[in-house]
Amino acid sequence: MSHVAVADPRATLMAAREELLGAFAAVLERGRYILSEEVAAFEREWAARCGVPHAIGVSSGTDALALALRAVGVGPGDEVLVPAMTAIATWMAVSQIGAVPVGVDIEPDGGGMDPEAARRACGPRTRALVVVHLFGQPANLAALGEVARAADVPLIEDAAQAHRARLAGQPIGSLGAAAAFSFYPTKNLGAVGDAGAVTTPDPAVADRVRVLREYGWRTRADAEVCGVNARLDEVQAAFLRVMLGRLDENIDRRREIAAAYLGALADVAGLELPVSRADSEPVWHLFAVRHPRRDALAAALEQAGIGTAVHYETPPHLNTAFRPGGWPEGSFPVAERHARTALSLPMHPALRDPEVDRVIEQVNRAASEI
Repeated sequence: MSHVAVADPRATLMAAREELLGAFAAVLERGRYILSEEVAAFEREWAARCGVPHAIGVSSGTDALALALRAVGVGPGDEVLVPAMTAIATWMAVSQIGAVPVGVDIEPDGGGMDPEAARRACGPRTRALVVVHLFGQPANLAALGEVARAADVPLIEDAAQAHRARLAGQPIGSLGAAAAFSFYPTKNLGAVGDAGAVTTPDPAVADRVRVLREYGWRTRADAEVCGVNARLDEVQAAFLRVMLGRLDENIDRRREIAAAYLGALADVAGLELPVSRADSEPVWHLFAVRHPRRDALAAALEQAGIGTAVHYETPPHLNTAFRPGGWPEGSFPVAERHARTALSLPMHPALRDPEVDRVIEQVNRAASEI
């Protein structure tokens, strides 16, 4: 019996194999490999897709978030509110620039930052609020925007998992002072390696990110500020342009799979399904369910040839790197419950209908047996 993978970036990329090889050959033959026409073209195309005037290609999603924070004025010692349930990269981007991540618990249903908890976490050293659209589900930006405005700090979107998601009809990536995207291969829009981008409606923020991503240069005659090397290369930009042409089709497939799961697994005992905001259009980067006996469910599915994953087994505040921040176990009960119970089911555009049916069948069987 074949194994159903929880994610399969190779299959998604191989579907575009000839186009990707052609894009690679074109870059190779031109002989311009860093910050040239492919990067500029991808930046224009991605900005248009996100409904903003500016997109700046960078080397990874983590660098995108770090540079976005620096560009809005966050620096060493400043506090940045971050969700207590997210990929560790969100917290790492804050610490990378010398700022201090301040954890905020999440909402019980959607998994996004809890606005009331964020309001309580604001303090005199708060300089930004990072909202994560976890698993491709838009967060509660209306309420979180009010928190940011009341604290007089910028709201930054971590949109690493939310390519082309929308909230109240508006594209994710256009709703804050800036947004950070990751194009890691497993993402809805994935490169053949690491890549990222910052989007922003603000020309000053865009200019700052462009300067910071390449040694602080505006011209090579002078480094204006202490920047970094976080450039998007031409080959990855060319690959991203190819995959951008397939993004909407791939997201449509993810939505079909999610609809099948939501319809067929609604009555499974003990299983909590993801909940989308009524005003949102999620893009289902991951389909994370919750079950009180998560590990037993995962083991049973693996035995049946169904791949699963945990996003995320250890909340950021309980990682060794952040333990000195003073958050013992129990600090963020909703996030910690999610970490104990969450299980991601197979979700990628290469999943065939019989495989989706098999996942549904095996989840029903395993849940009833445990």
